[in-house]
Amino acid sequence: MAESNLIHPVTDEEFETKTTSGLWLADFFADWCGPCRMLVPVLEEVATELQDKVNFIKVDVDTCQKTASKYEVTSVPTIVLVKDGKEVGRIVGLRDAAKLKEFITPHI
Repeated sequence: MAESNLIHPVTDEEFETKTTSGLWLADFFADWCGPCRMLVPVLEEVATELQDKVNFIKVDVDTCQKTASKYEVTSVPTIVLVKDGKEVGRIVGLRDAAKLKEFITPHI
């Protein structure tokens, strides 16, 4: 999956260290997932708009199985909002930019 300048792929270890403070939107995805690919431009749009308020990361469920298991991700795409190391929200499935911003905004 193409890497964005605003949405960074992480490993299991990086996920643990990065998400301990601040607001993080974690996109749990798989390369073989069609809806995950359709979500990429939506996430890029939202990341461009909210880049000063939210950190955006991608978690490949096939290579980051420890993190996917810890967060009980059973379907992709799953978006998990993590604030100061704790999950504060979750969306499963494809959403548009407006719905994502609506999901994120109360936690900023």
